Amino acid sequence: MRAVLQRVSHASVTIDGTVRSSIGEGLLVLLGCENADTIEDISWLTHKIANLRIFDDEAGVMNKSILDIGGDILVVSQFTLWASYKKGNRPSYLRAGSHEVTVPLYEAFVKDMERELGKPVMTGEFGANMKVELLNDGPVTICMDTKNKE
Repeated sequence: MRAVLQRVSHASVTIDGTVRSSIGEGLLVLLGCENADTIEDISWLTHKIANLRIFDDEAGVMNKSILDIGGDILVVSQFTLWASYKKGNRPSYLRAGSHEVTVPLYEAFVKDMERELGKPVMTGEFGANMKVELLNDGPVTICMDTKNKE
């Protein structure tokens, strides 16, 4: 499971000209799943995201978590995180999970993230053509992969 976290001042997802979800200060999480991902990957990743200290404290030091600041999270499915670009110029997405596997994983990730956060998490729409708008704060962008936990 791969995630790209962006610390944002605000973010939103628009589908067919209509805003589906929006958040204020918090995290935009782009999430890509593969067939080998498990519930254990979800648990590790949601716990890590909830407790990652990437928000500024009173001294301007990144020392607070999303939980500490009471921020929001917007989760957007992103199969292109599994792009392989080693051969040729057209990326291959063979490692991206199938819909049958990744839709339940995505939904379980959102539910577990809500449990960790203690409030609803906003989402995009799995498989939809989405327009994602954000104001990256910092900028702070972190890439995480559950296969590289150490």
